[in-house]
Amino acid sequence: MGSDPTFDPTFSVSKIDLARTISGGSIVGMATSKTITERPGTEIKQFSSVVEIDRAILRLKKRIDEIAELESCPMRHNDQRVRNVEANIRQTILELFGPNSPEYSRNRNFYFGSNFIEVITSEEQEQQQFVHGLGDAHILLEGLVKNLEEKRADLVIDPLNRVRTAFEGLHLHPRIASVSAELFRDRHYRNAVLDASVALVNFVKEKSRRQDLDGADLMRKVFSKNNPILAFNNLTEPTELDEQEGLMHLFEGAVLALRNPRAHGLSADSPEEALEFIALLSLLAKQLEKTTRRATE
Repeated sequence: MGSDPTFDPTFSVSKIDLARTISGGSIVGMATSKTITERPGTEIKQFSSVVEIDRAILRLKKRIDEIAELESCPMRHNDQRVRNVEANIRQTILELFGPNSPEYSRNRNFYFGSNFIEVITSEEQEQQQFVHGLGDAHILLEGLVKNLEEKRADLVIDPLNRVRTAFEGLHLHPRIASVSAELFRDRHYRNAVLDASVALVNFVKEKSRRQDLDGADLMRKVFSKNNPILAFNNLTEPTELDEQEGLMHLFEGAVLALRNPRAHGLSADSPEEALEFIALLSLLAKQLEKTTRRATE
């Protein structure tokens, strides 16, 4: 877990010190939690997909499990394992919601018992505060999970968000993802498909070492079932020859139907079409990874 650049370490290292002022050896009680105020420039975290929300929920539930582990084996409030969990909770909220979010603003100095405003005059009182704070922390995180589940339900209702969620769930080939993912997320669907198809063509040129060819001619030459440069299988059975020819036509179609129209025109793609086209191009790139060279020309 990374460090929190905005967290004041003196606030959590010794909670009892925050409740003490030493005057002639006597302890003067002081509130143990800082006044919480919303900071100017608050930014509400906007989750873009169900996948993103599900990942956030999973991380929060891991923190809940850590709390349950502390509850299952009684320990002192100043145990290093307690401090580790407190730091994990602060950092998780920071990373999920952002430094200017109300969630982080309210919990930037979180520790078990930080919501108690009472006088601490002994170590035993601080231990009791810690034990009560475990339950409150559990409620805090469960509340964050519930809010995310509500946001998730709202996203599912929106058709566009369903498509964006489906896109985020794809395991795209790196060559395709690197050129199309950000374009798709920014809603430049035509450009996402075009760049993905160009990336596939360049990948074929690179692997076949035929930079002199392009387009449909490239695909026919490289993948022809008659002495191909790149083979998808052993080419010994009729079904293997059929597979070789069929995949050749798919690669040829990717050029003729996906790349060329977008390279020479301004036709628009819907989110659904772009999603499916990019998934197809990614599948072809993965098939290309499996090929073996059969010729050196």
